Amino acid sequence: MKAVRLHSYNELPTLDSIPEPTITGPWDVIVDVGAAGLCRTDLHIIEGQWEPIQHPDLPYVLGHENAGRVREVGSAVTNVAPGDTVIMHPLTSCGLCAACRVGQDSHCENATFPGINVDGGWAQLLKTNARAVVKLDPSLEPKDIAALADAGLTAYHAVRKSADRLFPGTHAVVVGAGGLGHIGIQALAAITSAEITVVDRSEEALELATKLGAHHTVLATEPTAVAAEVQDVTGGGAHVLFDYVGEHGTENQASELIRNQGDQYVIGYGGRIERDTIEIISREINIIGNLVGTYNDLVELMTLTAQGKVTLHTQVYDLAAAHDAIADLDAGRLVGRGILVPERL
Repeated sequence: MKAVRLHSYNELPTLDSIPEPTITGPWDVIVDVGAAGLCRTDLHIIEGQWEPIQHPDLPYVLGHENAGRVREVGSAVTNVAPGDTVIMHPLTSCGLCAACRVGQDSHCENATFPGINVDGGWAQLLKTNARAVVKLDPSLEPKDIAALADAGLTAYHAVRKSADRLFPGTHAVVVGAGGLGHIGIQALAAITSAEITVVDRSEEALELATKLGAHHTVLATEPTAVAAEVQDVTGGGAHVLFDYVGEHGTENQASELIRNQGDQYVIGYGGRIERDTIEIISREINIIGNLVGTYNDLVELMTLTAQGKVTLHTQVYDLAAAHDAIADLDAGRLVGRGILVPERL
């Protein structure tokens, strides 16, 4: 089969021919990949940022946002059958460790992470397990929802965690209306009562944010001007700020955009937070990290998607055009999410 594999860090992955995966265990599921998302994490993987954390064996297949149709299942699998349309939770969790027992799949002690530390979905076939697959409403097509498996799930997870803080009269500020942020805006509109303000450097992204439910938008120009405008629009700063960028200064500007006792949700990454401890203490502000969401978060998100309350804005590329997709993402030319679609076997 055809697959896009990373052979060396700081070099572009290549389109290779590799053997098809096979069923080796009772809980295995093999999926015909219908679509796989392109994520900024993939850029960080290529740069080697994840090597110290995950230590993947190179070469391996990238792609951790995957959807498709079930081709084959192991002997113990009963929740899906060949032909079912599915989206995959990013992790293949074990179901037995302490984290899994309380539904925190993202912290499974025995998980693999396709596309991060084992072969992922930038390929014609993907091997996963029964605990990772979510059967989809028949109306949903893989190319329209694949990136919700990570970008959507991560964006939704942060909003879901903050929902009890965002009651009527509160203000949420979203920094970055791109691949993650445009989903976070929709999640905020769907499950909270907060007034939503979106900050982005792209006028096109802000136009999209307004269509998706933002009440106010702020063009990210000079930092002092941005802070003043956000403070004015929100009447003193955000109760909860969602930083879907996490680098290039957004991670530290956040303190100027939230009010005392406000929450800074860190979702994007790549930067470094530098904050005087006296400020954190005196203002009683909270800095909260967010990993990818749980299996149940993904089920909830797919329910909202089937109801038409969350839609993914995408640009589709053939699998063989992976280099073009990577270049467009890196240069900031993508509005929404890049999707790789492999040919069917």
